[in-house]
Amino acid sequence: MPAKPMPETPPEESAPTADKKGPPAEAATTARTPGLTGTGGSAPAEAVAPLIRGIAVLRELTEANGTLSLSGLERATGLARSTVDRITATLARMGYVRFDGRDVHLSPRLMELGNAYLSALRLPALLSPHADALADDLDESVSLAVADQDGIRFIHQATRRRAMSLSFRIGDLLPAERTAPGPLFATEWTTTDWRRWRHRRATDPRDLSFTAVPPRTHRPDARDDDAFVRRTEEASAHGWSLDDQLIEPGLVAISVPVRSPGADGRIASVASVVSHTSRHTAHDLRATLLPRLRSAVEAMERELRDTPPPEPGPPPADLALWTGASKQRLGREFIESLARGLTVLTAFGEGRPELTLTEVARATGLARATARRALITYEHLGLVASADRTFTPTPRVLSLGFPPLSRTTLPEIAQPHLADLTSRIHESTSLAVLSDSGEEIQFTARVTTARVMSVNITVGTRLPAYATALGRVLLADTRDDEALASVRSEGYALVDEELEEGLRSIAVPVRDRSGRVVAALNTALHASRRTPRECVTDLLPELTATATRIQTDFHTAARFTHVPVS
Repeated sequence: MPAKPMPETPPEESAPTADKKGPPAEAATTARTPGLTGTGGSAPAEAVAPLIRGIAVLRELTEANGTLSLSGLERATGLARSTVDRITATLARMGYVRFDGRDVHLSPRLMELGNAYLSALRLPALLSPHADALADDLDESVSLAVADQDGIRFIHQATRRRAMSLSFRIGDLLPAERTAPGPLFATEWTTTDWRRWRHRRATDPRDLSFTAVPPRTHRPDARDDDAFVRRTEEASAHGWSLDDQLIEPGLVAISVPVRSPGADGRIASVASVVSHTSRHTAHDLRATLLPRLRSAVEAMERELRDTPPPEPGPPPADLALWTGASKQRLGREFIESLARGLTVLTAFGEGRPELTLTEVARATGLARATARRALITYEHLGLVASADRTFTPTPRVLSLGFPPLSRTTLPEIAQPHLADLTSRIHESTSLAVLSDSGEEIQFTARVTTARVMSVNITVGTRLPAYATALGRVLLADTRDDEALASVRSEGYALVDEELEEGLRSIAVPVRDRSGRVVAALNTALHASRRTPRECVTDLLPELTATATRIQTDFHTAARFTHVPVS
């Protein structure tokens, strides 16, 4: 049935206001961040205040594109500096942030929270191959989105490399009325949903809380609201929806709903083809691309219908023991209630889309009371929904760092690890990949050490692959060459003064999630500083440990996103 326009009356619950005596993080962020609370009002008495504050810090870092100074976090959250220091120290211990001087950066490991939601959702794993194939077929960007209250949130992007290309990221939140998927999702809105939408429009008329889109240049009025209602009615009647430059001039999109199997046939996701007016008008999208989009959606719906549910994978292990040990090690600087609260989100995953309280406690090793308070907090923040004594993660989990981290590259992931390695071994370190020809290596990341005599190589430099330790590690994975057999079996390459007299280098592989070698990590030094044997006994363990850390971050980041290796 077409959606009916709702009265202008705002919802009965009002947006939370600052309470000088309560936790400042909640008050400081609610006004800017859409949907910070799930039900409105102040936090329940059993909510975990440190967890609320920690989530606020992660969201401010996300809104700042992944990096903020400690003083910037203090201003953005309204928290005391000592509280910010303890929260960031705890997040750093968990591997979710790292420090660079007085700046705090989100780390790829934080994506395990979003990965838990996406794994539980199943849609990216099942639908993304069809979206990617459609993008290749049309040579246009294709996205998948889910509903997040009165907004839409992206769960997959298949983009084209163009000067004028799509810049939205996985996890980005957009206002429903400025998108093509929005009217389709709005066909299923309840009266409460429409009231929430009108309230949000009144309190944020320029969409300043939606940082992924340009702010409105004018304040919307009743005509804008009526236009969205009409678009929703048309979407209900036609089964597709169009965005004709609603986000910004030149951007056009057409969307079709992907419906869940079953009698109700509710919208599970919306698939969209996005283009620019230099290539397609909105009319062209409907006339030429809609049939192919519909065919792809039919294939997606068959995938949802025919693929059996996966067996539950192993839940995370010994998390409660790890947080307890961290508390003993770091003392007051480690906020155990924050760390334990965050581990609750990792209990969800493939084959575990909804869990009871008992199942969450068992998966995390937490006491039922601890898990219960964390779930109450998450439901208040809109990160978890409950029904029939079970809990389910919501798309809002992706607001915890996923958008900026979803655009990371392997060199960016490796850089801080190279810096740590260089500081330990006091030698320059590098990351390299094989060129398209397979005959050369290209340096993609590098950290130098301060020495009078050092190896002078810059990012972008190319060298013959066979004459370098980096190249031999890379070639050993692609060529059945007897001379490279020892590199494959031993897991490293040592080149002693072959590329240049006096230059000694040792390298190890960096592998992707499938086990394929995609990059190599090395250190190069003057032969006078270490013998070949000392390179193996002293440097190889450090290189191997660093490569493992890089791979862990790389695999986490690449689970549902494309991570370029160069």
